[in-house]
Formats: sequence, C-alpha cells, structure tokens
Amino acid sequence: MKIIFLGTGGTYPSKERNVSSVAVQIGRDVVMFDCGEGTQRQLMHSSVSFMRMKAIMVTHLHADHFLGIPGLVQSMSLNGREEPLKIFGPLGTSEAVKSMLTLGYFKSQFDVQPVDLDPGETVEFETFHVKASEASHTVPALIYALEEHPRPGKFDLGKATELGVPSGPLFRSLQEGNAVQTDRGLVAPSQVIGEKRRGRKVVYTGDTRPCEGVRALATDADVLIHDCTFGSEHSTTASEFGHSTAKQAAETAKAAKVHRLFLIHFSPRYDDLGTLETEAREIFPNTTAARDLEVVEVPYRNGSDREYGSGE
Repeated sequence: MKIIFLGTGGTYPSKERNVSSVAVQIGRDVVMFDCGEGTQRQLMHSSVSFMRMKAIMVTHLHADHFLGIPGLVQSMSLNGREEPLKIFGPLGTSEAVKSMLTLGYFKSQFDVQPVDLDPGETVEFETFHVKASEASHTVPALIYALEEHPRPGKFDLGKATELGVPSGPLFRSLQEGNAVQTDRGLVAPSQVIGEKRRGRKVVYTGDTRPCEGVRALATDADVLIHDCTFGSEHSTTASEFGHSTAKQAAETAKAAKVHRLFLIHFSPRYDDLGTLETEAREIFPNTTAARDLEVVEVPYRNGSDREYGSGE
C-alpha cells in the first residue's frame, strides 16, 4: 500500500503546493481522496496511473477539493478509458458532478457514476472497503477510512508436516480453506492456519474541526491524514472556518492511538511548514507535514509490533 500526496495545500494553489488530493494505491487499484484543481497534472508527475483509478472520494463541495474532477475525467476519456468511474461524496455530490460534466461540449467516453453518501455508509471494493463518517466543517462534509479486508492467518508448515500433510497441492488446498485427507486422517485448515490478520487502515479527514467522529474512525489507524490549516496562533480563525490547528490534529492522533500522523491542507500563508510540524510533534512525535508528490509506504504490522512507533 502506498500513499501519494498529490496536493497538500488549502484554499488555492501556491508556488510550493497544489490544493487537496491524496491517492492510495493498493496493488493495481487506486482510490483518490479529493480532487482539487490541477490534480491531473500532479498525477503526471507521480507514479500513479489515473487509468487505474477505481473511485474518487470527495470530502465536501468546497472548490479546492473537487474542481479537478472535470479535467481529470476528460484526460481519462481522451486516453481511452472504458471502465466506469464512481465518484462518492456528501449530499449534493451527484448533482454537482453531473452539472460539471455537462458544461460546454464536454462528453465523457466512459460512464461516470456520482453517488451521494450518508455518514456511516461503507463502499465495498474487492480487497478493501471505505467507510464514511461525519466531519465538523462549515458545509456537509465526510471523513473516510480505507481499510483492507483481513488477511488469512499464517500457514504453519511444521504443524502441517507433523500431521502428515505432504507438500504440494494439499498445502494449497488447506490455505484455501479446505479440509484434506491424509494417511493419518482428516486435517482441517484450523489445525495449521493461524487467526486472520488485520489489514492496513488509512484515515483521511478532509477539512474538519476536532470532533469525536474523527477520533472514533481513526482509532488504531496505521496512518491518519489530518487537516492542519493553521498553527495554534490562529486557533480562533481555524474554528470559525471549520479547520484544525497542528496541535489539535496531534491531540486527535494521540487520543485515537494512531501509528503515524500526516498533516495536510496548509494555509498559503505558511511557506515553511517546520513550525506546524514542531507544534504537532510536541504532542505526537510521529508526525510529518506532508509535501506535494511525497510517497509513503504503509507496511503491515505483525501482531502487536508497531513498525511506525506509537507516537506516544
């Protein structure tokens, strides 16, 4: 699993940062969270193929989070995409996307399927799902948790051999969940395969004030990508406009016991992100201020091992 930060700025693009967009790549599949203007160009500077995109998850209908959709859809169409593209978001997303895609002479050569989501709904994919919850912003807004389906338990080769299972096809049959017959009797998968192992979990907040919805959804996440529009010196402004400070993002990460925090959606007033990173690290040390086009690998955790460190 890889996270690609396509745009880490808020409000409008700056010389250093494009506006909001984050892609998560799992195997060959890509899910994008938000799609601010200019995202398609950011994709061209990355390793992500927009032709492999399974869905776009829009957090809310402020311009810096969804105005990149028409250009991206047009580029997909001009490059011969045939697979349908689903675009999810809060109430009003379906109408907004349909309106954008009927402007001028624009016509997509593939099916674009916009869908309104309610907080609490889950979108299922082949090997993972995305759950939506309610953010605390100035307009209807969602936060998302992408979670892999549980992985099969580990196959105990020694135990299988001890029970008389010969190596070869019977090993595979057991791993596929089937009981097998041996010279010593019937061997069930539960005898040689451990408990299922948790998949990885990435939470993306979009724009939000600190709220219980984020803390609950982010519990024990491998990665939390959190709104950090301002430093604490602008906490009143942050609250008024439905955003979080670096300190508040770190407090949420600590309360949710996440493993790594990435700050995102920086106000254009911040050229140097060091002060925001420092503010957050005083509370949650395992914090990084994300940079445009940064790529982050999300490893599996083995049992209780914390490969990222706890941040506590």
